[in-house]
Amino acid sequence: MQNFRNYFELLEVSPAASAADIKQAYRQMARRYHPDLNPGNKAAEERFKLLREAYEVLSDPEKRTQYEAYSRFWQPKGFGGKGNAGGRFNLGKMDFSELGDFNRFVDQLLNRRDRPQPPPQPAPDYRPNPEPRRHPPRPSAVYGASTAATAAAAPAAARSARRDAEAHLTVPLERAYAGGQERVRLEDGRSLEVNMPAGMVTGQRIRLKGQGIGGGNLYLRIEVEPHPFFTVDGNDIFCQVPITPSEAALGGTIEVPTLDGPVRMTVPAGVQSGKRLRLAHKGYPLSSDRQGDQIVELQVVVPTTLSDRERALYAELHELSRFTPRADLPV
Repeated sequence: MQNFRNYFELLEVSPAASAADIKQAYRQMARRYHPDLNPGNKAAEERFKLLREAYEVLSDPEKRTQYEAYSRFWQPKGFGGKGNAGGRFNLGKMDFSELGDFNRFVDQLLNRRDRPQPPPQPAPDYRPNPEPRRHPPRPSAVYGASTAATAAAAPAAARSARRDAEAHLTVPLERAYAGGQERVRLEDGRSLEVNMPAGMVTGQRIRLKGQGIGGGNLYLRIEVEPHPFFTVDGNDIFCQVPITPSEAALGGTIEVPTLDGPVRMTVPAGVQSGKRLRLAHKGYPLSSDRQGDQIVELQVVVPTTLSDRERALYAELHELSRFTPRADLPV
């Protein structure tokens, strides 16, 4: 088989890897080979394109099934199971016996019927076009749309050759929240600078007018990376913040991270672990001048190691305290 690419080896996972394993591996390797982190490195750029292709196939259950069936059919190195090289095998609309060139198989699998090199296009325009979801719709705009006179003057053959295309863009939560300039690299090698809207969410589609095949539209499907501290819940942002036993007992002011930077928040005296406080207008954008709130869940954390002085003070407090938290147990 010509041009075969073992996507599992590219992502450094086993053929039995779960969807979560594949997603995690792709994110780690995509960061390593991302062109923005390897400027001028053509090898890294090509590796990044292959990783994107591998993830697009293996992250989709139907495409993964067809890829694995195709691989077993041709019996490339690294794939077990019985092949069918002497006969014909068909899965859906794919006749593998006619697709000995792996590139042809991938083109058909990903609906790339051809690979034309589109002529240079003007600076990209966009219109956010979110699909129905729990979030409110984002503002829409189109930059530099072609005039009716220009469209009418275009040859009919050229217009008929235009086709829309779709690409994926994975962004960290901080950039999805703030928006701004984003460099988008496409599978055909082009690189676009796009002014992305603030408040992007996973599943949102953004239209780049005239950047598809033959002058068609290109739709960017947004995926927002999970954040280790913040979680987006509708238009609110949720986080857990640890506090000490003394802060919980005495109250006071603590510093809390937000996507806009750290802010000061007042903790009431006697607060319990699990108590949720609200930071108004520190959540996800609702519009250009409105946004949700940030929900902060306090977690009282007890130190695991104590100095001699700290241990003595805790012992003294224990002797003085009249607080009995188990006095009202319902047993």
